[in-house]
Amino acid sequence: MKRKKRSKTRKSQRGIYLLPNLLTSANLFCGFYALIAAIQGQFVKAAIAIMVAAVFDILDGKIARVTGTASKFGLEYDSLCDAISFGVAPGILVYLWALQPFGRLGWLAALLFVACGTLRLARFNAQIEHVRSDYFNGLPIPAAAFMISTTVLLFHRFGGSVETKHVAILIMIYVLSFLMVSTVKYYSFKQAGFFKKMKFNMLVLVILFSIVVAAEPGITFFVMILCYVLSGPFTTLWLRKKEPLAEMPAEESPDIASQEPV
Repeated sequence: MKRKKRSKTRKSQRGIYLLPNLLTSANLFCGFYALIAAIQGQFVKAAIAIMVAAVFDILDGKIARVTGTASKFGLEYDSLCDAISFGVAPGILVYLWALQPFGRLGWLAALLFVACGTLRLARFNAQIEHVRSDYFNGLPIPAAAFMISTTVLLFHRFGGSVETKHVAILIMIYVLSFLMVSTVKYYSFKQAGFFKKMKFNMLVLVILFSIVVAAEPGITFFVMILCYVLSGPFTTLWLRKKEPLAEMPAEESPDIASQEPV
């Protein structure tokens, strides 16, 4: 009996969970397609492919947590795919799309983005058991890649050309690279109950938001991800102000309840 149990545990250790890893593979497929499209000069298709890869990246983690199929293999496989889809692919995309006129500064910016994104993934894997799950330590690499993709779509929406030097894009890449390896806190949305019941009013808001996205996807997604990128410093300041209050003894902490209207 013991031998049978051991053989079963060995077989279970050798196997992998199919559904979350299929979604991670779809993430990799989109990232590789974005690379091919960027090299061929089809920058809008490359940007959309990176955004679709981000959707698959969110789904594989959510489904793995909901179904209890998270594994060490899935974590490592997801990080390797993310390095391609959200590191190499957007780095090549933004270089071929906007950074070539800057010469050495351009390709160094693209290289810095890929390097900082890879370091961000490595740090996440090393600290995953020691940091709070409701906040990310540094800008997530999918969000940084999403920012680049929505910028491409925004320029395309207004018929803009990047043949001339746009210093703002170069600065944006350096800022995104810094934020990824920084200690700025970003909300992870892991505690949000997307798979739970919601109020009827919330469903109406989701439908209205979907209509806005369908009407102006480039502008809507750009504003959304820009707000998320800018939210990091404000979230960090808010948490730093909140922690000293939590650490104060009960007799020294301010009576917040008494300040609220009855």
